[in-house]
Amino acid sequence: MEKLLIIDDEEMFVKGLKLSLEEEGFEVDTAYDGEKGLDKVRLGNYDLVILDIMLPKLDGFSVCREIRTFSNIPIIMLTARGDDIDKIVGIEIGADDYLAKPFNTRELIARIRALLRRATNPYIKRKDEIRRGELYINIPERAVYKRGKRIELTNKEFEILVLLASNPGKVYTKDKLLDLIWGFDFYGDTNTVTVHVRKLREKIEDDPANPQYIFTKWGAGYYMK
Repeated sequence: MEKLLIIDDEEMFVKGLKLSLEEEGFEVDTAYDGEKGLDKVRLGNYDLVILDIMLPKLDGFSVCREIRTFSNIPIIMLTARGDDIDKIVGIEIGADDYLAKPFNTRELIARIRALLRRATNPYIKRKDEIRRGELYINIPERAVYKRGKRIELTNKEFEILVLLASNPGKVYTKDKLLDLIWGFDFYGDTNTVTVHVRKLREKIEDDPANPQYIFTKWGAGYYMK
């Protein structure tokens, strides 16, 4: 049984959502402020986090950033504002999906199941390790090193890097990356891929404007030599 954590300060909303998710067969834990939620993620063994942006003590963006320093657990961010900037910021700091309130619970459940299915992407060719130039990728540890120094990547950044590094020379369109990494039922658009590739380049390239690892084939997509 998958274990979920809801971090949201709206008590009635949380109770209703918890009941709906439990009826779907999930085990559900809750936290009503950012600090408590972060503590639970550190101590608990969860499969996915549902994280509101507007939280007391520690906002959702801060919670997400901190989680990404020690875990690649899937995160779905919630907001009542429906502002595109929230979605962009959430994606950049490591959220896997984004949903604006109010939303249909069935849609949330579909996204949860999709993320859980993709926790280990079957389309990525798995090896124990990959070396590309000065990059060393240890797949079992989900760790990336450059010149011996570890590079911290989000879950999706890591999946993109492994996919491209496992298939050198193969060009992947943004739509194809969206399907393989996020899944065909992801509700976002190809801007999500653009943001993730840009952030990935900023982390692994000496000069992101003149990449040596992830290249763009204009009008086609991304590839690694």
